[in-house]
Amino acid sequence: MRDATLTNYAVTLKKRVSLAKEGDREAFISLINENKLNLYRVAKAMLNNEADIEDAIQNTIIKAYENIEKLRNDALFKTWIIKILINQCNEIIRSNKKIVFMEEVKEHGGYYDSYENIDLQKAIESLNEELRVVTILFYYEDLPQEQIAKILEIPKGTVRSRLFRARERLAEILDIEKL
Repeated sequence: MRDATLTNYAVTLKKRVSLAKEGDREAFISLINENKLNLYRVAKAMLNNEADIEDAIQNTIIKAYENIEKLRNDALFKTWIIKILINQCNEIIRSNKKIVFMEEVKEHGGYYDSYENIDLQKAIESLNEELRVVTILFYYEDLPQEQIAKILEIPKGTVRSRLFRARERLAEILDIEKL
């Protein structure tokens, strides 16, 4: 039964992507709505500022809309749009390295998030970018290692080693004894 449901989903996904490629705005909007939480989680993992997160997602949606006809495999829409998002986040990170916001200086990093007291979230945010991104894509977005490798354009073995290093680092940060 589950396989039939997945097959039906894949067919409807391909149909919506095909319609979006033909200019159907409603089909494109439904694809974005279906993936908006995924996009937010990935952007949140990479960026600390809510305005930057919104900018990255907005720019991603615009780029995806403008370039959807370049998507080769309709079934990989989610992977494709997350790759666009990661590129947008990296652009924002590069541009922010040149800028120091006065509000952040005054508030000592005054970024507030309702989840900031959660130890795991803090631990994940403390990971360096390459470990943080694979962790979010694997554990939060449930993407297989092969897709993560494609998105980040790195070998699958590198994904595995980064996940291993991330788990070790999180165990250290959270002071979890290894079993």
